[in-house]
Amino acid sequence: AQLVESGGGLVQAGGSLRLSCAGTASILSFSTMTWYRQVPGKQRELVARITSGGGADYADFVKGRFTISREVAENSLVLQMNSLKPEDTAVYTCSAVLLTMEGRSDFWGQGTQVTVSS
Repeated sequence: AQLVESGGGLVQAGGSLRLSCAGTASILSFSTMTWYRQVPGKQRELVARITSGGGADYADFVKGRFTISREVAENSLVLQMNSLKPEDTAVYTCSAVLLTMEGRSDFWGQGTQVTVSS
């Protein structure tokens, strides 16, 4: 399985972006799916994650502004980002866990740049 992100770009503070993470395998085959972000020189941080049952949790710094979802029709993991702030600027990467009889496999996308101007 592969994951490919899209939707990043440049936006002004207060604006919105919609990130997508498309899977080559069915999006429903994955258990937990997660969005991370990383700024050069800093550690990667968890932004939001969603379980196979649809339960979601968010980092405090995005609560109320970002929404994570699995869009079955698009076969994608989506991160809707509203009220963006300059400090949201980072490379956003999706990750997915696949659980099979053989064990656990983790998949990562290549990342997409989000830049928020003040």
